Formats: sequence, structure tokens, C-alpha cells
Amino acid sequence: MTADVTPRPPITLSNRELELVVEVDSAGIPRITRLAPAGPAGGVAGPAPGGGQPLADVILAGEGRSWSSRRYCESAITPRLRYTGHEHQARDDGARPWRQLRVDLADPVTGLQVQVFYRMLGDAGVVRCWVELANHGPAALTVQSVTSFLGEVAGGDGGPDGLAGGNVLWADNQWLAEGRWQSRPLREVLPDLNRVAHRADPRGVFGRTSVGTWSSGTYLPMGAVVSGGRGRCWLWQIEHNGAWHWQVGEHVVRAAAGPGAGPGPRSTGYLALLGPTDAEHHWHADLAPGETFGTVPAAVAVSDDGFDGAVAQLTAYRRALRRPHEDHRRLPVIFNDYMNTLMGDPTTGRLLPLVDAAAAAGAEYFVIDAGWYAERDAPWWDTVGEWKPAASRFPGGIGEVLGRIRAHDMVPGLWLEPEVVGVGSPVAGRLPDEAFFVRDGRRVVEHGRYHLDLRHPAAVKHLDEVIDVLVTELGIGYFKLDYNINGGPGTDTGGLSAGAGLLGHNRAHLDWLDAVLDRHRGLVIENCASGGGRTDYAMLARLQLQSTSDQQDFRRYAAIAAAAPVAVPPEQGAVWAYPQPDCTDHEIAFALSSALLGRVHLSGHLDRMTGRQRALVAAAVETYKRIRPELAEALPAWPLGLPEWDAPWLALAMRAPAATYVLVWRREGPGSMLLPVPHLGGQAVTAQVIYPGSEVAEISWDADRAGLTVGLAAAPAACLIRLASPGQG
Repeated sequence: MTADVTPRPPITLSNRELELVVEVDSAGIPRITRLAPAGPAGGVAGPAPGGGQPLADVILAGEGRSWSSRRYCESAITPRLRYTGHEHQARDDGARPWRQLRVDLADPVTGLQVQVFYRMLGDAGVVRCWVELANHGPAALTVQSVTSFLGEVAGGDGGPDGLAGGNVLWADNQWLAEGRWQSRPLREVLPDLNRVAHRADPRGVFGRTSVGTWSSGTYLPMGAVVSGGRGRCWLWQIEHNGAWHWQVGEHVVRAAAGPGAGPGPRSTGYLALLGPTDAEHHWHADLAPGETFGTVPAAVAVSDDGFDGAVAQLTAYRRALRRPHEDHRRLPVIFNDYMNTLMGDPTTGRLLPLVDAAAAAGAEYFVIDAGWYAERDAPWWDTVGEWKPAASRFPGGIGEVLGRIRAHDMVPGLWLEPEVVGVGSPVAGRLPDEAFFVRDGRRVVEHGRYHLDLRHPAAVKHLDEVIDVLVTELGIGYFKLDYNINGGPGTDTGGLSAGAGLLGHNRAHLDWLDAVLDRHRGLVIENCASGGGRTDYAMLARLQLQSTSDQQDFRRYAAIAAAAPVAVPPEQGAVWAYPQPDCTDHEIAFALSSALLGRVHLSGHLDRMTGRQRALVAAAVETYKRIRPELAEALPAWPLGLPEWDAPWLALAMRAPAATYVLVWRREGPGSMLLPVPHLGGQAVTAQVIYPGSEVAEISWDADRAGLTVGLAAAPAACLIRLASPGQG
């Protein structure tokens, strides 16, 4: 194919916060030459001849890679993908406005056509990306991987080593220890191999992978690169409720030879974001002539205000992305009977006193958690699936408890684990094998459960009947949808690869959730997977709340609560607040404070507390109700940096329109701490402890140092502080 060397003007997509520029080189290959905050300064430099990254990387069976590695930027067909056109679209009708660029590519050898999409929602400094493939050739193609985003990131300041001084960040997300952000120098994970001496790119990468059906069971589907000099941050998320992979690697750009050639080789970093792949997830997609495939979406935020600034941009984007719901505006207080309280053993006698106490504390929803469907003193783990109230737990019927909840003007809720059916459940015999995950002709079994495949109409019909009965007959207004098994690579029903079967189920699961919320518009659904095991924006673009953890130690939970707003906006991040009668007043306030800048999931034996203890609980709820309208618009920041798991002091700030709220925890260590609050520097700030009371903490504001000094005499102790100034807003 003869390249069209006609110069083409740059292709631009921008809003008030971000600018994306794509340029087509003389060979007809388009590349991102700028992805940077809007304005004249900064940006990704235009690639040297042969440098930069193409817009997508596609590995086909029979073609492979052009360089033997595990890098998703070197497939054999990618250099053949030539620009064939582009299109701009926009929706500016006021309802979730967006601007979009589609760039079209084609491979003349196989007939594969590739459409690369970039979309900006509102004015958030974030670009959402995905790729669609179409086989326009004469023969079937097998796709083994395709990037949702491929572009450059840099840790340095434009010198020959573009990785020097930068850091890569990721979040370990183990059960009971969620959101533990880690940071390492790029040059530590991608060592300098002497790019001058070698003519080839490195083979190594640094990446993170989720395997199986917990999208965040090991890592959050997020990551970041922060520049060492100018403070630019690239922060990304993969918006998928199943398997994914991201990687950062080094790319060496070499100048063209001959007169006028530019400087010698320079290193830059590339970022590849993917859903499932063949190498990592047993995934491939067979495309017959005329068939298409679309990747899972991903999003990249870019900010020159460091990591906190990028999180602010991503928070605004998430609010624009998600399904509108009144819950995000109202932020009602939820009592749930599980954590450190009934622990899956509810009965009428145990619940009624809790219902009364929760109402007195100010709760607006009351959720009956696990166990309501299980007969007492009988094993139930491997018999679940019908989801009907157990008569032995509710002698007068569950309606007695639900009626008491409604009598207190609270909305009743129930726990469900809809995607599983116990191996001993009657439902397991009523549904065909094809309604479950199957591999090699046998149902997949994990921890005594089968896994429903929501591509099958019988599975969908079963779950629709469960939900509709509970909503219409019992008046349930809230579901906590849990998910406590990992179904592995997927299902090969229909002759698909296991990973392709899983991806099909993942997408069918999202369709099912959309349909449930379409039928029951006022329903509130909490996303839970053994706590935070499925914290992703495929789910959270639809569901109203996210469980952040199952951690039962309130001291350790503080680190999880402090980090949660990186993964989820405050109005969606459900944090347990489980004070107990045997706690000291400081411990009660500590346990309650952790939820005050998120969503309050109240629990604990409030019915057994003294009057003074109940007053502490009620005061926390009252404080939360005063500030919650501001939290729905607030942006997070971390005065002491991202929380470390064992840090003696932790701090989380929420910058709201009228004030800044700072939540401070002291778990041990010195009795006072200076917290930088740079956006209020030089201002006359009024600082006030609004929970639990001024007697708990000594605070002072230093305008010149832009810092808040907090003294907490006890440990553990916590307090919530309001900072207000004429310049706030």
C-alpha cells in the first residue's frame, strides 16, 4: 500500500479542562500527540518520526507480536493500521452532555477495521476510551487482545529519559484491607537498560491484572503515573466488572537519520489499558466476516495538580457518567444489622429492638442482612437460591419486622447474593446446566455454590421473579447485592473460550441491573462483593452505593475509609460505623467518625447502649445530616498524603462549595499533627470541631503556613473539623 503523504491538520477533542490532539504521520498512522490539561502550556510532545504510540494495539492469532514480549504495544498488525477517516459527535442538550471523537483505521491485509473512540463528559478533565473491531475481510479472524486505550505517559520533564523522577501508583485491594495505595519510582520498576547501546525496546513492563470474577479482588482497576517535576498526573480506571489488565512500559524513540536529524534516542512511557486477554484471562474472540467486537471502556484523567487534582477530575467524571438517582442527592442514613451485630443470624426478637434504636438514632433505611432466608440451626451456605423468608426466624412472618421499620418512617432493605445458587438448593435442579457457568461439560463449583450465567433467559427469569416479588409483595426499597465467590476464568458454554463466556456474562449482568432499575425506579442498590471485591465503574455507573469493606476492627477501617474516595465519590462510598456498648466514648466517636465524609452504614448494638452512648451516636448522625448536601458536590484531598495501612495519623479532606471538611484520626503516635491545607493558604479561616465536640481536640489555623494543627490527647481518637473562609468556594 502506498502511503498518502498529504499533510493533514491535527484532529482535536477538547473541553474546558482537557485537550486531546491526534496527528496522522506521513505513513498514515495516527498517534496522540497531546493529552494534557487545556491551555497553551504542557502536553505530550509530538512524536518523532517512527515514535509515539499508534491509537490501538490488536493481536490476531496467526499474526502475533512484532517483538517477543508481553507488551501490548507491539502487535504485528498495528503498524499496518492506517487512518481512513474520523468523525466528531456531541450531545449538548443539558442531559449529561458529551463530546466525542472517532478515528477510523483499517488493515489492508486482513480487512480488519478498527474504530477508536474518545469521549469527554461535561467539563471533567477525563477522556473515556474504547475500541470497536469489524471484520471486513474474506476470512475469519481470532482476536487475542485489543487495547481500550494506548498512549504515552511520562515521568520526567521532557529530557532524554522521560521516566526519570516519575512514580507509578496502584492500589492493593485484599479482602479486609481494601484501597492500600502503593507508589514506586518508574525507574525502579522499569530499570534503565542503556537505551543508547541497544537498538531494541525493552521487553519488561510493570502492570497489574485482575483474574476471575472479582474485578477488584486483588487490585483496584485503577492506576496512576505522577511526573517527578511538574506534578502532572495521569490517573486511569478500567470500567469493567470482570477481568482486566493494565501495563506501563518504556518506549525508546529514535531520531531519523540524515541531515537535520533531531537529538539522539529518548525514552518515554506508554500506557495500555485492556479488558480480558488471551495470555492473562483465557480470552479470545472469533470474528467471522461481518462480525464485530467492542472492548470494555476505560477512562484517563490528566491534571497538573498532582494525584489529588487527578482524583478531583475523575470524581467529576464519575458523577457525569453514572445513572442519575435521587439517592446521590439525598444521602440517606442506612442501618444494617450485620457488622459486629447480628452477623447473619437475624430473628424477629433480635431485630425489633434494633429497629427502634436505629430509628431513634436517626436512620432512614433499615437493612436486614444475611441469614433472613435460612432456617435456624440448619446449614444454609450451599442451599441458597430461592430467597424466601425463613419461618423459624420470623414466627409471625417477616412482615412484622418490615412493618415496624415502616412505622418508624424507615425504608426496609434486604441482603441478596443473586448470582449464586447453592449446590443443595432446589433451584439448582430446576434450571438447566446452560443457565450456570460450565467448563468442559461440568458446572463450575466454587465454595459450595454454582454461578448463574445471565446470558441464559432462565437465569434472568429466576432473578427477575425474586426481585419483583420482594419489591412488590414485601415492599423492599433497598437491596444489598453481595458476591462471595470467584467463578474463575469463566464459562465455555457455546464453544467459546472461558474468558469470552465470562465477558458475555459480565455484560449480561449489567443489562440485568439496568432492567431492574428501569422497572423499579425508586429502588436503591448497594454493590458489595465480600466488601470491596467488585469496586468498578461498570457496576457503579449503575448502582447507587459501594460497600468499602467487611473489616470489623474500627482502627483498621480508618485507613480504608480514608482511601475510599480515590475509588468512589463520597456519596457512593458506604462506610461501616459500628459503635458498641463496651466501647469507650473516644472509641465510639472514632468508629462513627470514619463514615462522616462518605455514606453512613450504621450498625452496632444501639439497643444495649446507655443514654450517653446513644447521644453520641445521635449527634454523629445529626452532624452528618447537616453536611451531607455538601458532600454530594465535594472533592477529596489528602492533607497527609494517601493513607498508609499502619500510619499513626490519617487525614481526609472534602472540599465542598461552602467549606472544607477535614476528618482526622489518631491511632497512635504523637499527640498533635500539622495538616497542610494549601488551597486555604493566606486566608482567614474559621476552624471548628463539629464532631464529637471541641473538648476532644485542640485545633489552630496558621494562614501563613496554610496548615491546621490538630491535637488529640487520646488514642484512638478522631474528630471532624469544618474550615470556612471568605475565599471558600
